[in-house]
Amino acid sequence: MTGYGLSPIHAIAFVAAFAALSPLAAQAPRTDVQVVTLTEARERALLASPAAIEARSRIETSAWERRTALTDLLTPTVTVGTSYTHFSDPFFNFGTGDISPSATSATLQASYSLLGWRKFVEIERARASLETAEASETATAYRVALATDAAYFAVLADHELSRVAAERLRRAQEQLGIARVRVQAGEAIATDSLQLLLEVNRARLAVLRGDSALAVSTLRLGRQIGLDGPAEAAPLDTTTAPALPLALDQAVTELRTQGPELVAARAAEQTTEAALDAERGGYLPELTLSATTGAYDAEFFPSALRRSQLAFTVSLPIWNGGQRELAIARARAQRNVAAAQRQDLERAAAEHMAEAYRGYETARAGTDLATVSVAVATESFRVQSVRYAEGATTILDLLEAQISLSEAEASLVQARHATRLALARIETLLGRRLFDAPGS
Repeated sequence: MTGYGLSPIHAIAFVAAFAALSPLAAQAPRTDVQVVTLTEARERALLASPAAIEARSRIETSAWERRTALTDLLTPTVTVGTSYTHFSDPFFNFGTGDISPSATSATLQASYSLLGWRKFVEIERARASLETAEASETATAYRVALATDAAYFAVLADHELSRVAAERLRRAQEQLGIARVRVQAGEAIATDSLQLLLEVNRARLAVLRGDSALAVSTLRLGRQIGLDGPAEAAPLDTTTAPALPLALDQAVTELRTQGPELVAARAAEQTTEAALDAERGGYLPELTLSATTGAYDAEFFPSALRRSQLAFTVSLPIWNGGQRELAIARARAQRNVAAAQRQDLERAAAEHMAEAYRGYETARAGTDLATVSVAVATESFRVQSVRYAEGATTILDLLEAQISLSEAEASLVQARHATRLALARIETLLGRRLFDAPGS
């Protein structure tokens, strides 16, 4: 041992001093942090998310656009006005028939478009705009829910990974204590303790990394649901994930017909088509009926003279410097872009659903395999621990079994996390929940 610069006695003393340090533990859930269920997190995220608020605001705006279009179709435009004019020199006032330095007037004017293509097309455009806003709001709600699920599941996964790291540290410290006893009894060499000391170091570092990741994930969840600080996720059932209630072909068909993103894309295409029709209406004539009544005088309230008029006006736009043609070209371009986006989403439906669907099945199978791996690694570690205590195996075999157990436990946590996320992606694509929300 002297060739390595460390005598057995010094090695034992060094290891004993290091092992006497206070052990690290995985970060436990804080009692002063708000705990939310998955359903509560989704609901609160919809109230706090800027994207969700914007989507709801677009619905409100589109609803008013539709009301305005209907009102413009059924009611006339009414304007009330009054004026008072004072001149430096008296003049002949047509309202009073006398010479006066001032003139007053009060008018009531109403106009109604009897024949106008734009009015009818505007109703269709407003209706399509409202449908687009509603479909977009549904798609946005599921996108926000997916982001919330990811943040929620990350908190749960980080808690589990911190627990795995703490268990790894506990096992390493226990084996380090056994190794110290064996070295002192002359049944093992000092390097056994040094090997286990390295494993304790690695386990401590893993605990610190796990606590750091957990602190960040709880803050991310808190921000997602509208809190200024961290939020804790209520534990979910860790039983085996169920099989999906529909086949892949059914899921693809449903996505193409009812998926929120595709519904929103079709509605957006209809909106641009209606906008194009509205611009084409600029080539058609417009017939307007207008009526005006007014009173004129030299003082308020004017009553010296009253006049009324009724007029029919026909206007046919001929040329406005190409502005009408430019507006049509822009509307057509927007319609073409919306159609291309809708077609691309329809083509990508099978790819996106297959990715999420196969991902769920793979992660689900991976969870089953990881569960078996944990059982096997646990038994292997138990056997190697007993054998090492009896001097029937080497420290390297024990370390390999210990590391394999920690890796198997971490793989199980990651497989559960991947399964939950894959299911959330499928539900986001379909725009509905396949199972009852856990934690509701």
